[in-house]
Amino acid sequence: MLFRDPHAPKVIPIPTLASSRELQRDAPPRRAPRSAMPRTNPRRTSESHRDSQQHLDFEVVSPLDTQVEAVISCDAPVALPTHRMIAAAIDASMFLIALGLCFGMFLVAGGAAAFSRQNIPYFLGVAIGLQLLYRLLWVLGNGDSPGLRFAGLRIVDFDGRPPTREQRALRQMVSLLSLLSAGLGLVWALVDEENLTWHDHISKTFPTPG
Repeated sequence: MLFRDPHAPKVIPIPTLASSRELQRDAPPRRAPRSAMPRTNPRRTSESHRDSQQHLDFEVVSPLDTQVEAVISCDAPVALPTHRMIAAAIDASMFLIALGLCFGMFLVAGGAAAFSRQNIPYFLGVAIGLQLLYRLLWVLGNGDSPGLRFAGLRIVDFDGRPPTREQRALRQMVSLLSLLSAGLGLVWALVDEENLTWHDHISKTFPTPG
């Protein structure tokens, strides 16, 4: 009935509601009595917030911590480079003795001792073959060479146990690589942290006193 007349106002103002709102807006804000205001202890509030926070434990790693885990897991010490050189010299002398015997037998059999470009590769082949045969004998026998025994050394793996034939064979093959690389694989023991050569690292074996 109120909105049938197009000229009639569509919003009916309520003077009592408007006046009360204006009075409340113009009136100064009231303070609550002290007894009604809740007492808060700032210390307890901070403690409650602190207790409610989650603690994240981060492992602090020092940037100067550069320790490297040791490769050898046994207590056996690595032989000194001087002892290893003594063992290598004894084995080399054994090889030279065997080479001299073969050359002497060649001369006794009536062979000519003249060296030329044609026969030098044959002599080198005989020398390399004797060296490989000398190393192969101790691999097949699964024992240490006379040079190691004379220097008081023995070959063990990284767990302190005697190596297998496969480990000895791998050690002998990689030792040739250490020699053919201008001796770099042997010199590596001087700068290595545990004085290990290339063939020590690859075959996971090393000489130790004992």
